[in-house]
Amino acid sequence: MTTNHLDASQFTHNRQFEADIVIIGSGAGGGIAAEQLAQAGFKVLLLEEGAYYTRDDFVMQERWAYPNLYQEGAARKTRDQAIGILQGRTVGGSTTVNWTTSIRTPKATLSYWNSEFGINFSGDNDLAAYFAMAELRLNIQQWQVAPNANNAKLQQGCEALGWQHTVISRNVNGCANLGYCGMGCPINAKQSMLVSTIPSAMALGATLISRISVRQLHWQGDSITGLEAVPVDQHFQPRTDLRIRIKAKHYIVAAGAIGSPALLLRSGVPNPSGRLGKHTYLHPSVISGALFDTPINGHSGAPQSIYSDQFVWPADNSKPGYKLEVPPLHPVLMATKLIGSGGQHAALMQQFNHLQATIALLRDGFHPHSQGGTVLLDSAQQPLLDYPISDYLWQGMRSALLSMAELQFAAGAKQVLPIHHDAKLYSSWPEAKAAILQLSMEKLRQTVVSAHVMGGCNMSTSPTKGVVNQNGRHHQLQNLSVFDGSILPTSLGANPQLTIYALVWRNCRLLIDELKAG
Repeated sequence: MTTNHLDASQFTHNRQFEADIVIIGSGAGGGIAAEQLAQAGFKVLLLEEGAYYTRDDFVMQERWAYPNLYQEGAARKTRDQAIGILQGRTVGGSTTVNWTTSIRTPKATLSYWNSEFGINFSGDNDLAAYFAMAELRLNIQQWQVAPNANNAKLQQGCEALGWQHTVISRNVNGCANLGYCGMGCPINAKQSMLVSTIPSAMALGATLISRISVRQLHWQGDSITGLEAVPVDQHFQPRTDLRIRIKAKHYIVAAGAIGSPALLLRSGVPNPSGRLGKHTYLHPSVISGALFDTPINGHSGAPQSIYSDQFVWPADNSKPGYKLEVPPLHPVLMATKLIGSGGQHAALMQQFNHLQATIALLRDGFHPHSQGGTVLLDSAQQPLLDYPISDYLWQGMRSALLSMAELQFAAGAKQVLPIHHDAKLYSSWPEAKAAILQLSMEKLRQTVVSAHVMGGCNMSTSPTKGVVNQNGRHHQLQNLSVFDGSILPTSLGANPQLTIYALVWRNCRLLIDELKAG
């Protein structure tokens, strides 16, 4: 390990640190900010609740990866247990474990933000230059290798039905097409923050502290005056025996769209808009399994290389949009999502290598009946996401199950299995369609998952409609910025990492100019 890295779990007494800028969270937002600010000559302190692992630790095994690299051991769920949330908790955050899909912010999303929140990313504020810089920095480009069978079936189904589909751009360099991206890249091909911006920031003098949980920001008047943190134990739970105090000139919160609102709520910061922690968005996702005669081997090859936007922006605005992608298929991940028990479940797992899976990511936040969830604090001051699923979303999920079944049969599936506890294997599209129309859309019957968390500290030009302004600066506290996916005013309708890279790159440039002028 480098001398610029400290592991807070090894501290034996209370500690104090000072820096020009402290960044809380080392994912897409914190990682970009650390490099930009270190390059500008600031003394940067980067804090991460998770542990600092490197390629040598990434053994391509689920039983190691989930407890060590994910929030709550990859078992994080919404308050009512109805939605499973996959979110990273390690140096590099979710960029260390994501599936590399890199998509620019959809124009329709930017236009909605403009009309609803006054956020304007056109003209002088155009994000195109920042997308281009992030794409260059992280080697983001269209995947040139033929899709694995899991993705190829999505493409074939789209071609047979005349549906739109696209080859995905990925942030990789020297990728060996292993398919284990979700467990940390063992060859450093994935250009996550762990292997790109964070080592670069540390080489420029930034200090990384891992296994540290920031409990509170202290503030007075219109300024943050310091922060209080504690080490975490071997289960990444906050300890109470030691205190770490940190002072900086500027504070950047980048703990993700559950962690950032939770920290600001614990700190009791001004919240005149009443929106802090509210309007937190997922892309609630439903799954459809399909069995093919030929092997799919969905564990092997780039996890995501084809997507379809056929249904993301329906002409009828009263219907939810959804994006079609595929997930990588690994035994533990799939066994926990497949339905049935005992012999039925075992029979499915025996056909594991013939299983194809498609997912539909619902776009939330663009309709009065689509207001997302709320980050709350439990009795231990740890975050909980309360996420009621509206009838509007349930109807979108039923439509998505229908689209996916139709697509899988069009691609040659012999049987299709909507992942719903009342569904079974169906042998034809008419049979599946009739059954899906009868499924009860209700929590804990319909399996719902998400790997994208957005919002909770939304940006708005008006302090009455948001927590931060368009530049990620807190409306009431002048030395506080929020630089992560929590500032998004809605979900995106696209995988979020590239949006966060570009937004934070832009906002860092503005912050650097201001700090240097000041």
